[in-house]
Amino acid sequence: MKHWQIDQMDWDAFDATKVNPDVLALVKAASVVERNARDYTIYLRNVFHDDSGFRDAAENWAEEEVQHGDALGKWAMLADPSWDYVEAFNHYREAYKIDTDVSSSIRGSRTGELIARCMVETGTSSFYTALADATDEPVLKAVCKQIAADEYRHFKLFYDNMHRYLDREKLGRWFRLRIALSRVMESEDDELATAYYITNTRGDAHYNHKDFIAAYMARALSFYQQKHLDRVMAMILKTSGLTPHSKMQAWLAKLFHKIIAWKQKSYARYLAQQA
Repeated sequence: MKHWQIDQMDWDAFDATKVNPDVLALVKAASVVERNARDYTIYLRNVFHDDSGFRDAAENWAEEEVQHGDALGKWAMLADPSWDYVEAFNHYREAYKIDTDVSSSIRGSRTGELIARCMVETGTSSFYTALADATDEPVLKAVCKQIAADEYRHFKLFYDNMHRYLDREKLGRWFRLRIALSRVMESEDDELATAYYITNTRGDAHYNHKDFIAAYMARALSFYQQKHLDRVMAMILKTSGLTPHSKMQAWLAKLFHKIIAWKQKSYARYLAQQA
């Protein structure tokens, strides 16, 4: 059951004068990634083939993710009437595919799979919270807040199911932390780079992973504040079975913020050198 509907948003409140071009570029990329959730559902249904309750929950999760893509796509077409969300998504589907023909998780266990899904929802809930805080455009702010709330509920869905499987598979805290951090590092893979390339270039532009992950990350990382990363670190530690609100969490969150700032500047320097 969806917690909100696209038609409930006040689209008439859209203010073109408050559109930030960097935010628009990120929203375009995010829209096609979100809409692609049904492929991940096929993957999850195969991994959890004998768990009907979770399979049903994954189906509902995917429908909410698709709605996220549709809402972001609708906003992006208001901000840039020359851009076609459906066409961009179709091109993205051709360019980026995940392997859905599996019978077990690439994480080595069902617990590991659910830890990875928790990390994805940690990343998306923080990303949309950061965008909501960064934008002055009222419709996008409202949409991002709705999506961020959904993503946090999705985190809880995967977290609760992770504990069901953890009772059977007995993964230790540090092993869980390793899986969590490895999934966080995968945010720089081809999924986002390809999405940025497809949605923000025209003509015969050539795809180069380094160029387009830099274009995405230089923009996305610039919007994160310390408060966003405080929550990210708390969610990572909670998923790993470590104390989420502690002196260690506060220290790690500050360190994480410094790393994010350094990476953002590195990507921005790289883009300037390519210009």
